[in-house]
Amino acid sequence: MIEPKEIKSGFDYFITGWHLITRPGLRRFVIMPILLNIVLMIGLFWLFISQIGSMIDSIMAFVPDWLSWLSSILFIFSIGMILLLFYFAFTTLSGFIAAPFNGLLAEKVEKMLTNESLAETGMADFIKDIPRMLGREWQKLIYSLPKFIGLFLLSFIPLVGQTVIPVLTFLFTAWMMSIQYCDYPFDNHKISFHTMRFKLAENRSQSLTFGTFITLCTFAPLVNLVVIPVAVCGATAMWVETYRKDLYAANGKTTSKSTALSPDIVSGGSNIVSRKGNDIISK
Repeated sequence: MIEPKEIKSGFDYFITGWHLITRPGLRRFVIMPILLNIVLMIGLFWLFISQIGSMIDSIMAFVPDWLSWLSSILFIFSIGMILLLFYFAFTTLSGFIAAPFNGLLAEKVEKMLTNESLAETGMADFIKDIPRMLGREWQKLIYSLPKFIGLFLLSFIPLVGQTVIPVLTFLFTAWMMSIQYCDYPFDNHKISFHTMRFKLAENRSQSLTFGTFITLCTFAPLVNLVVIPVAVCGATAMWVETYRKDLYAANGKTTSKSTALSPDIVSGGSNIVSRKGNDIISK
């Protein structure tokens, strides 16, 4: 069921992400994911340009002679398949490479929004957490890859594959974008992947709206280089306002010495508001 309030809040969190990346205390944590994206994009683009000719020839070689009259259509379809592969490779690799930096960015954003910190950690603890962060990326890949493969195979069904499946593929991609970036603040608090998906599904319209705008930005040249830190910031704001209080009230975790935080957040619509002492500080 479509919830207008959730659609608005999903858009608000997307806009909040753009505002947060300009905050002075966060800029240095935003730069590293952007630089990694630029290097990865250049590398994949070079590979794409150098290999696209041979990839198209390989695909077209499977076309039988009696379908030669469809060669022009199949040629365009082949380019679309390769572009989809390029997009999937970029999003997957960027997720693995930037995961530790995105987790750190989510932690700093949450501290800025709430004026509270996660349990004190040093560089050794950060390095020790990297395998766990990469493990979460594998969980996301294992969850999404079979579904993307299934949608890809269904796209060969006449009529349905050209009408319904593209819509379903876009919606599932938007859902995965929401999962991808909301996972960083959830994982910082050791919330399981299953629990995170369940909580995001409770606000499905919000999650899909947020993921839709992130997905659209990933297709825009240059914008796709900065959208990852934007998505992490927006998803962290969503975690703070929508999920943190509920999860930690249920778990009874309220001490700053644990990885949980005391839920002392005041929601101000599209604004993020935190409490410091007896003062309300708008972010």
